[in-house]
Amino acid sequence: MYLQEHSAEVETADDPDRATYRADIGVPDQAASCHTAIVEGYALEGHIPVGAIVRLLEERPDAVGLALPGMPADSPGMGGDVTTWESQPVMIITNDGSLQPFDY
Repeated sequence: MYLQEHSAEVETADDPDRATYRADIGVPDQAASCHTAIVEGYALEGHIPVGAIVRLLEERPDAVGLALPGMPADSPGMGGDVTTWESQPVMIITNDGSLQPFDY
């Protein structure tokens, strides 16, 4: 698994009502993807490159978390070219639920 290859400890669980779970933790519908995670209090939605996660945890912005909406074919875990994964258009989820580009 991609995150485990980068030394992350990962626990998984299936939730049949992920839409409600996402809403409860502040992830808006327009950010929806196939995976939702909580890392050190931040929501991570989708196949987010590790570089974006590292920057989020280093800077610790006042935000809900990060999202890579949809399921981009050229993203971690989805295939494509590993050398371009870090250029995915990751969005930061602000506390009001809006999405803004996240430079990492």
